[in-house]
Amino acid sequence: MAGKTAFETKYGFARKDVRLDNWRLRPFSQWSFQNVGELVPSVHVAAAPGGEEQAKPLGSLLGEKVSLAEGAETVEAFLKRSDTDGLTILKGGRVVGDWSAPHMAFGQRHIIFSISKSVTAVLAGILEGEGAFDAEAPVTEYIPEAKGSAYGDASVRNVLDMTVSLDFEEAYLDPESAFARYRRATLWNPGGGSETLAAFLLTLPRLAEPHGRTYRYRSPNSDMLGMLVERASGKRVSDLLSEKLWLPLGAASGMSVTVDMEGTARTAGGMSMTPRDLARIGEMMRQGGMANGRRIVPEAWVRDTVAAGGSFEAWQRGTMAFLFPKGRYRNKWYQMGTTSGAVCGIGIHGQWLYVNPKAEVVIAKMSSQPEPVADRLDIDIVAFLEALSGMV
Repeated sequence: MAGKTAFETKYGFARKDVRLDNWRLRPFSQWSFQNVGELVPSVHVAAAPGGEEQAKPLGSLLGEKVSLAEGAETVEAFLKRSDTDGLTILKGGRVVGDWSAPHMAFGQRHIIFSISKSVTAVLAGILEGEGAFDAEAPVTEYIPEAKGSAYGDASVRNVLDMTVSLDFEEAYLDPESAFARYRRATLWNPGGGSETLAAFLLTLPRLAEPHGRTYRYRSPNSDMLGMLVERASGKRVSDLLSEKLWLPLGAASGMSVTVDMEGTARTAGGMSMTPRDLARIGEMMRQGGMANGRRIVPEAWVRDTVAAGGSFEAWQRGTMAFLFPKGRYRNKWYQMGTTSGAVCGIGIHGQWLYVNPKAEVVIAKMSSQPEPVADRLDIDIVAFLEALSGMV
């Protein structure tokens, strides 16, 4: 019998075992979350040449203890318990350190799932600053064919703030749900190719409640946002990412985004990038929209996103107030409602981009948690990020 390959030794399974029907399941996700483009069609966005970086160890910080709901735990122990694959911490714009699990090399791209929503909103903010996008316009101003769908009488602001009265459930584990049909349209699940993402979005019905009243986490809103920025700009999302964000940001490595059968980007969850580059996005937000001495996003848009905008009442009516009891949601970023003024982007299976302006700390955490959503662990992660920001 032949010995194990290097791949099998590293991951504990063979490459041939990873398929479209299991790529989001453990243990396969430990590899697939770093290699989504081998399973789902994706478009690449290149970085400028010469951006090679070296890892900086976290050193003694790994042995420091943080107080969590279940007691004190070392930083390293919690990183492992929360299935962290890669971590980068910035303080005042400088790298404090990086951490990688044995199965993830430093500098490897990793899917960020719904933090993609936050990144897409940055594109909307850039276009708004250029006068090419109106956040208060009706959706049908950009997408007339949305008439008759849930978006037919919704505003772009409703889309940005997740207050569309959309009759849709994020049923991640139900293979017979509308959510499963949604994932087939994005080519994330077997059986796709008969319905495009755009066609799917335009079939979604609305609830009787008026738009704008309740925060409802519904991923199709963020794919709709991708369509909106494309219609407003006349450019593909991948080209906008390259021209408006990735190159001006000074990203060191390329990124990618999954696409459907028409090449429509999965802006709700399909982006992959390195932890360092994700942290750069957070640092740009911390700096009020600046990076490398140049303005990327209007300062007023960043201020509205991280502090001024968002409805507390709509947030309280939603189902995530347990996580941020004093929080708000604006432009696809979470205002955590803490004394630090922290904001974050969050993705399923443990993806976090945490920005703490008071401590001048940014933390990018990429993970392969077995469950898409783990409420108790999320509460611990929030406590961990807040504590860690005070330790560096």
